[in-house]
Amino acid sequence: MAEISDFDRGVFVGLMIGEASFGGDGRQPQITLRMHVRHEPLFRWLISRFPETRLYGPYHHGGRSYFQWMARGRALVRDVLPVLEQGLDPELDRHAVERLGRMCTRYAAYIARERGLIDQSREAGSPVQADAE
Repeated sequence: MAEISDFDRGVFVGLMIGEASFGGDGRQPQITLRMHVRHEPLFRWLISRFPETRLYGPYHHGGRSYFQWMARGRALVRDVLPVLEQGLDPELDRHAVERLGRMCTRYAAYIARERGLIDQSREAGSPVQADAE
């Protein structure tokens, strides 16, 4: 992950509070952000800060045009979760904290396994790459 400033962290956490979906596919956790194509610069900004996440689209469906950003797998666990865990505060938005908490509880085994693999890679001195999706 690219280094991000305190400002970037604040923008990211605010965006996740207001617009993101915290869930998963039954196998692994994922965070999804879907917004109108007019927000493309914001999506490009996200990819520049979290380069191993994915941007899909633009999609045109039902009279809507949108992009969809997703963080899942190792990129979610290694890069995105730490920012959210540090930045989300129940005094700021209890609902967002609860949504993230439910995702982390549901996928606790996956998250623990990925964190273990990340720690092993760091201890071995090898770079930690995102897993194949």
